Amino acid sequence: EFDSLSGSLGSMFTVRCILGTSAKSLAFLPAWRPQINLQNRMSTSPHPVAAVCQLTATPDKQGNFSACKQLVEEAKERGASMVFLPEGFDYIGSSREETLSLSESLTGDTISQYTQLARKLEVWLSLGGFHERGHNWESDRRIYNSHIIVDDKGTVHLIISLHTNTCDIVSVYRKSHLFDVELPEKGVSLKESAFTIPGPSLAAPVQTPIGKLGLGICYDLRFPELSLALQRHGAEILTYPSAFTVATGAAHWEVLLCARAIETQCFVLAAAQVGRHHEKRSSYGHGLAVDPWGEVLGDCGGEKPGMVLVEIDLEKVCSTRRNMPVQEHRRDTDFYHSLEKT
Repeated sequence: EFDSLSGSLGSMFTVRCILGTSAKSLAFLPAWRPQINLQNRMSTSPHPVAAVCQLTATPDKQGNFSACKQLVEEAKERGASMVFLPEGFDYIGSSREETLSLSESLTGDTISQYTQLARKLEVWLSLGGFHERGHNWESDRRIYNSHIIVDDKGTVHLIISLHTNTCDIVSVYRKSHLFDVELPEKGVSLKESAFTIPGPSLAAPVQTPIGKLGLGICYDLRFPELSLALQRHGAEILTYPSAFTVATGAAHWEVLLCARAIETQCFVLAAAQVGRHHEKRSSYGHGLAVDPWGEVLGDCGGEKPGMVLVEIDLEKVCSTRRNMPVQEHRRDTDFYHSLEKT
């Protein structure tokens, strides 16, 4: 639920370390100080740890990269094997024209910076909503909203060849449900399709160090058909990097994320934009991690950039599905379409 209006980058962020099923907060640490107390920074869990981040992006692409880099470095130092960044991690423009002019291809400088960062730190990255120039950019000036997975070698699992250049990307999913919504009583108005091309298909779940990951972006969260399709194809974790508006976030964000976790019996990880981007635009925040039972494991809060670290114990997925075998109880497709035949 993303628009292109800008805002200022917060000067401080809070790191909340959440490990295990109790969701106990281990530490609140300001991370922009020159010296940081890193006590309790490392996970001793036998299970992999994911970092779910939130930030306040602006039109300053290099400033945004610096903020994201600091989050990724902090997450790695605290034991995360995969770091999740939100929709619009590259920038949030102040107008349609600025949003389009700042966009890049997958072979541009922005993705190159992140692949180098992943390789240097040996950490996987979920780049949750990149402004990717469309295939007919020169003629139609339209973009995709693209979710990119980069591995710890700096590759992206989908191989894309453009002329003589090759960009190795583990996976790319292009947002398929676009936020065209008018809520005058809530002060929300956006037509994402005016400048964004809907993605043509889902991306197959990706095997990562924390489990098999199914990709969505923001408004996709409202469509359970997408999450169920990813679960049927092996997803153990679903991720919805987002830039929810304050009004829609307060009303629906947590309940939708928990619903997607419960119905698929997957972990759900949702990085978020937070705070004021512009006098006309603020984001809800509350980057969230939810377990397969629908329990919230970590919440980044709604005020400032930061992260939560969460343990991903895939036995929770197995035991939840074993004890309540919802997918085995699901009827065949014809059953759910039977009303259409009457």
